[in-house]
Amino acid sequence: MKKSKIVDLVIFSMLGALLFVADIAFDFLPNIHPLAMLIVVYTLVYRARALIPIYIYVVILGVFNGFSLWWIPYIYIWIFIWLFAMLIPKGASFKLKGIISTVACGLHGILFGILYAPSQALLFGLDFQGMIAWIIAGLPWDVVHMCGNVACSLLVIPLYKLLLRLEEKRTI
Repeated sequence: MKKSKIVDLVIFSMLGALLFVADIAFDFLPNIHPLAMLIVVYTLVYRARALIPIYIYVVILGVFNGFSLWWIPYIYIWIFIWLFAMLIPKGASFKLKGIISTVACGLHGILFGILYAPSQALLFGLDFQGMIAWIIAGLPWDVVHMCGNVACSLLVIPLYKLLLRLEEKRTI
């Protein structure tokens, strides 16, 4: 394995672990955490390779909390914020990247329950009305999630600039 591939693996492992630590560190706040913001930053810098730390986080989360039924939507739910971040043009200004990132983070927060609901319906035998009721019941938490994501998104550009600078100075 080439030295740069090993360094990439170490960096992506650390970024995935950072997602896990950030998730745990914010556990005392309901649905507020910097995960969407960090995923956007990783995606802006690493583009498609940002999937590596995202899925390292998903696996770590499963290992530490058990691969129980609530974990299954985590396999696909982070793809949506990653996809939205992938739509941000590489050549866009920092201001535009910041605006789109804030919208992406906010949307992911408010849509989290809707994205989570299909697996809940399948896993727990909810019909369509049951799934809609589940979404409506969780809507206040999704609003909190959205507000937290929007607040955290204010760090996207400073962290993006920092990570970009570190990558530019990397020698291996």
